[in-house]
Amino acid sequence: MRLSALFLRIGVFIFAAVFAALGARATVSVVEDRSVVSVQETLIDRGYDWASVIGDGLQVILEGEAPTEATRFRAISAAGSIVDASRIIDNMGVAESGNIAAPDFTIEILRNDSGVSLIGLIPADTDREALADRISNIAKGQRVTDLLETADYPVPDSWPDALSYSLRALEMLPRSKISVAADRVSVNAISDSAADKARLETALARSTPDDVRLAVSITAPRPVISPFTTRFTKSSDGVRFDACAADSPEAERAIMAAAATAGYEGKSPCVQALGVPSRTWSDAVSLSIGAINALEGGTVTVSDTDVSLVALEGTDQGSFDRVVGELENALPDVFALNAELPATPNANAEGPPQFTATRSPEGAVQLRGRVPDDLVNTTAENYAMAKFGRANVTMGTRIVSDLPAGWTVRVLAGIEALSTLSNGAVLVEPDSVTVRGNTGSESAQADITRLLIDKLGQTAKFDIDVTYVKQLDPIASLPTAEECVAQIHAVTEARKILFDPGSASITADTQPVVDDIADILKKCPDLKMRIAGFTDSQGREQMNQQLSQQRASAVLDALRLRRVLVSSFDAIGFGEANPIATNDTEAGREANRRIEFSLIVPEPTPEETTTLEAVEAAPSE
Repeated sequence: MRLSALFLRIGVFIFAAVFAALGARATVSVVEDRSVVSVQETLIDRGYDWASVIGDGLQVILEGEAPTEATRFRAISAAGSIVDASRIIDNMGVAESGNIAAPDFTIEILRNDSGVSLIGLIPADTDREALADRISNIAKGQRVTDLLETADYPVPDSWPDALSYSLRALEMLPRSKISVAADRVSVNAISDSAADKARLETALARSTPDDVRLAVSITAPRPVISPFTTRFTKSSDGVRFDACAADSPEAERAIMAAAATAGYEGKSPCVQALGVPSRTWSDAVSLSIGAINALEGGTVTVSDTDVSLVALEGTDQGSFDRVVGELENALPDVFALNAELPATPNANAEGPPQFTATRSPEGAVQLRGRVPDDLVNTTAENYAMAKFGRANVTMGTRIVSDLPAGWTVRVLAGIEALSTLSNGAVLVEPDSVTVRGNTGSESAQADITRLLIDKLGQTAKFDIDVTYVKQLDPIASLPTAEECVAQIHAVTEARKILFDPGSASITADTQPVVDDIADILKKCPDLKMRIAGFTDSQGREQMNQQLSQQRASAVLDALRLRRVLVSSFDAIGFGEANPIATNDTEAGREANRRIEFSLIVPEPTPEETTTLEAVEAAPSE
């Protein structure tokens, strides 16, 4: 009995152990399955469906290929939010990274009175020392802040041209922001005047590389006009402005609307400027022009807050009084009106005294007519010589004592008015000044008007008829690049650039030729020019090439000494290549020893070459 009880107890113990083991295994299996399912659902919910989850007892194994290392780490963190991190085994891999795209090389350049700053990314093979020297020369002693970084990637073909162009632009623009990319240069700058703005825009447009897009925005400060003047005339000869100033686009539109009602049909001559004496300026000018229209003729001058109205001779007195009265009451309070109805003059058999000053297209100036005494005569002569040059002035005046008051001032004002013209004439009479001629300045008529009002008074009678000639404009008449090359060819067609035998020294007889070429190039800024040197076939080929290179470089240096901007020039020696005549005769060899000037034309891209070949191969109809 005792043995049976012992076996019973042992059997119960073994059964309990087996049952416990099976229960533990079942529990572990349930925990494992639930952990795998929970982790898998979490990874899918968070977008990591590339990862798979395997259970190994209480451990959770993550497998799969993560697109990036950061994504792999985030997947592990997501699994760790479900199960203890110590239970996670990372068997994930990371996909190989593709080729990293080359960065865009860009530079932001800022130049102002404080110096020059640069920030951006440039190619690693950039000559930093040469770039720093160039920027330092441009800064002219001011501080240079260089925040440029480098990257070792292939350099776009157009990057050198874009960078070189941007540095030339920076040299011209002391207050500017220039953004440089391989295919685009953006220039934002401030100029000193409207004329300077036009000059800079022309220079920048002419030197743009062919494979670089250019965006230019140059602003010019409004000019300051003093006195702030508008002069409007309506007569049998037509309707015109001798001068027009406005302080805003709205003021200009109001003035031009009043002028159009009075019969003016041309484009607006008004200059938007600073210096307006009152915010009601456009109201005063518009009302004054309306009064001239109501009188059917006359001249009105608004100078600062003074309004001078001169009616036509023969205007009805009643109409004059009515219109002037209405204008005087309608003008803003700050403006004062002075109105005049000229009396019809009596005939004078002898004619009025006159003084004339003429200027020919060649620059010769003649002064003729009456002056009151020797002092005025000498003053007029010296003043003219100061304006036009001593050698250009010829005197033909005579001294007459009985001349109107203020005659000296009128004579000197006439000479100064003539100095604003390229050629023309000024006629001074007791009651009027007439100015006729051609000019290269679009603002000449307004400038002359302000001059005569300042010297002779607001009620002065004068007639101005000057014509703007584009060819006389020093900016608008600049020759094109092709015209510059044609002018150089014309100079060198009959006179060659010669060198001492076997050397690169320009002969003394040739110096005038180089002078003429330099004068042409100074009128043609920012050209991309090639100076090519050639020799005859005598001597060794290598020596000929070296000699031609030295001679081309000598011409470049000679132009640089004459203050020609040659930063965009290339000097290349071609030796005995490309002969233009036979080398069998002395005359032919002389012809082959030459210097040629030509524009640098970019090579066509492969796409352009393919297109050109396709066009040439196409059958003609």
